[in-house]
Amino acid sequence: MTDLATPATPSPAPTTLGELRASGAVYRPVKSEIRANLLARLGRGEPSLPGMVGFEDTVLPEVERALIAGHDLVLLGERGQGKTRLIRTLVGLLDEWTPVLVGSELNEHPLHPISVWAHRQITEHADATPVGWLHRSDRFGEKLATPDTSVGDLIGDVDPIKVAEGRTLGDPETVHYGLVPRTNRGVFSVNELPDLAERIQVALLNVLEERDIQIRGYRVRLPLDLLLVASANPEDYTNRGRIITPLKDRFGAEVRTHYPIELADEIRLLQQEAQVSWDGGAHDAFEHPIVPEHLVEIIARFTRLVRESSHVDQRSGVSARFAIAGLETVTASAVRRAAIAGETRPVARVVDLPSVVPASRGKVEFADSGSDPDDERELEVLEHLLRQATAQTFRARCAGLDLTGLQEHFTGGETVESGELVPAPALLGQLGTIPRLAELLGRLGVPEGEQSAEQAAAAVEFALEGLYLTRRLAKDTDGTRTIYGA
Repeated sequence: MTDLATPATPSPAPTTLGELRASGAVYRPVKSEIRANLLARLGRGEPSLPGMVGFEDTVLPEVERALIAGHDLVLLGERGQGKTRLIRTLVGLLDEWTPVLVGSELNEHPLHPISVWAHRQITEHADATPVGWLHRSDRFGEKLATPDTSVGDLIGDVDPIKVAEGRTLGDPETVHYGLVPRTNRGVFSVNELPDLAERIQVALLNVLEERDIQIRGYRVRLPLDLLLVASANPEDYTNRGRIITPLKDRFGAEVRTHYPIELADEIRLLQQEAQVSWDGGAHDAFEHPIVPEHLVEIIARFTRLVRESSHVDQRSGVSARFAIAGLETVTASAVRRAAIAGETRPVARVVDLPSVVPASRGKVEFADSGSDPDDERELEVLEHLLRQATAQTFRARCAGLDLTGLQEHFTGGETVESGELVPAPALLGQLGTIPRLAELLGRLGVPEGEQSAEQAAAAVEFALEGLYLTRRLAKDTDGTRTIYGA
């Protein structure tokens, strides 16, 4: 995905109003700009909003239709469904550079001034009026709605210093503009819209419909040019919730988001968002650990099972951040274990999975019966679901694979010890020659050139755990030690 904060091309050349006119530039409203760029992307067969996983056939078509129609929109969904990510990605549909009057608080287009100050500048300097260029990354404004948000924060207020300088209260130049006017000619986002106090919601009515603002009882006529996008929880965005009906009516489109529907999308999202390597300058193996495909799948399945569990509060949902943090925790556990056990290349194994449970508990709201939450019971629920996810992954990945050769190792009463302090060579050394190991590694997505001892140990430990979960082996856990046997 392109980094929109980094200009891909230098800013255009015109630096005065005269040069801008001579270049053939024209003023184009923000919504027309977004519509044209969106249609161009669709025509080229490119993703309209790159990086949005699992929304291709559901959410994105609705968003695209809203943008083509020129509608302000509200995204409704539980936490962690990518609403904020989607909103910020809309900035990529703006032109990379746009001309502005130098010194304008409102990012005014030199060919379309809207303030008294801008008109005076053009009158005084004519074609010599200075022109600057604004990158699209600077055309985004955002406010997390909180109960203490004021009208001054969003819209603006009278500046007492300017009044003290001799201007009258009715003078538009006494206004200190808030976040919304300062995002003129851009995209403005209000996150968790229903959390705004009702009087603040009222202040947005004119912005959405008449495109003007009112400050301290007098009207400041400002034909604002912006796309307003809000996000909200569906439960709050109802007439019975904390949103006023007239404000709902002014949004042109309402789009419902969702968690990934398909397991493959959940895995893609994890692979895209989780930080499983670090660059500290040394470029050693500990900064680039390996997380095998089957462990990513286990975390994805675990997240989906927690999301569907009757023990979890369904109104709260289970954020995608739950899965992302879980995978990052498994990676960190692998690096820590490798450092302790003296391994040269950290590769995540089944033994690292239990670290997910205590780390993720704070990201889940359990459905309580009104009594104090039972921490032990919550841990048990998560541990059970993690085992279930591991078993599902084992069945999906190893269906039809003959593992009787591995099982036969235990027929004479032998055991295999695993755990934090057991490095890969020691784990493999307990088993000797492992039948069908190459086929097992292939099933788990390990290419032939990468079949190291660490990768082999991760695969074998997964197979042992799968055999235990399908009741073909026994397992005994004592602290950091895990013993597999017949």
